[in-house]
Amino acid sequence: MAGRLRLDMSQYRELAAFAQFGSDLDKATQAQLARGERMMQVLRQPQYLPMPVEEQVVILLAGTTGALDDLPAESVGQFEQELLAFIKQSHNSLLALIRNQGTLDAELQEQLQEAIKEFKRGFRT
Repeated sequence: MAGRLRLDMSQYRELAAFAQFGSDLDKATQAQLARGERMMQVLRQPQYLPMPVEEQVVILLAGTTGALDDLPAESVGQFEQELLAFIKQSHNSLLALIRNQGTLDAELQEQLQEAIKEFKRGFRT
């Protein structure tokens, strides 16, 4: 997760700097800037309230796979809180697997993505 996130955020910063000088951006660039803005929201944590690693993995996966792309940036915090509450309540075993395995294999990633999709179907801003 960290490698992909690092690359995505680096590209976002470059595009954001470039976008300051240009007014006509193609749709792909606009989409990448919008995703970067949402990921910046995800990366903010309250001071002295660190989030457990397994919860970070869930929300970072949601962000890097595009689950936040169609949300207004100001709704990301609400989505994050409600998603984590949903995962804890309905799919707590996935959090335990992340914590115990220490890696995110393809099967676990697929299960998490399905849980995120399930939550998103009922999410209202």
